[in-house]
Amino acid sequence: MTSAQLPAISLVASPTRRGGVLQLARDAQDRGFTHVACPSLGAAMSLCVSLAHATTTLQYFTSIQPIYLAHAFEAGNTAAHIQEISGGRFAFGVGVSHGPVVQRLGVATGKPLSDIREYVAAMRANEKFGGSLPPIYLATLRDKMLDLAIEIGDGALWANASLRAIPTQVVRIPADRRSKFFLANMIPTVIADDIEAARAVNRRTLVMYATLPNYRNYWRASGYDAQVDKFEEVLKTAAREQLSEALTAVMSDDWLDDCTMSGPPDLVRERITAWWATGVMPVAVMSAVDGGQAKGVTNLFAAYA
Repeated sequence: MTSAQLPAISLVASPTRRGGVLQLARDAQDRGFTHVACPSLGAAMSLCVSLAHATTTLQYFTSIQPIYLAHAFEAGNTAAHIQEISGGRFAFGVGVSHGPVVQRLGVATGKPLSDIREYVAAMRANEKFGGSLPPIYLATLRDKMLDLAIEIGDGALWANASLRAIPTQVVRIPADRRSKFFLANMIPTVIADDIEAARAVNRRTLVMYATLPNYRNYWRASGYDAQVDKFEEVLKTAAREQLSEALTAVMSDDWLDDCTMSGPPDLVRERITAWWATGVMPVAVMSAVDGGQAKGVTNLFAAYA
């Protein structure tokens, strides 16, 4: 396998497992994987600092760091520090996260587009004090945020995006920018010979996203009206304690397989190749039918051994 065919790997440094996650990153680097994505779970910025010291060639990015977790000046200073210490291997993916997350923070918010625009502008204005910023990627789902990323950023990051629909968004990027404009999508991935068992894990992963209006709007815009109608009917009628089971029950295989990767190694490799063909880097967010992240990553290593 060539490195161009390998996906990026999502790594979360969970409490008590942080050393093991750094070892997974070193193993990925040794196996020819080139990129790691660092979600906001598990203190992503701290993980990124550690990756600067624990790896030597691996490139990595936050996917994403919510802007409401830190003032733009502090976030920019930290990002500039990681970029400098890593020797230019870091990129800063930022976004507004999700409504329930922001509400728990108790912070005042405006509109996603204006909040992101102002945050990025404030970070850039502080560069003369904090140092040169790394490339900035914006969390993206629908066209307006993608257009903003094209305007003010260096890349765009999706999560749970539709393989079928993504080409219609990629063409929005001016041809003269595509070679330098970074594109990636976080994809829930389970490698297992039992495809139904693998799908069951990914269904559970997508339950929370199905409750979020921004994701339902995205999937509706991607051509999944019937699927979204089913989600919204469940959200209206299901009791709270039955919501997860009810949502997974109405998830179609067609929709699920378009937004996740489930099944034997050859099938997952085929899907990864299909994502690369769109111009969007696939980021494998690994889990397993018999374990979690570490077992999932080990299965991915085996798939590309």
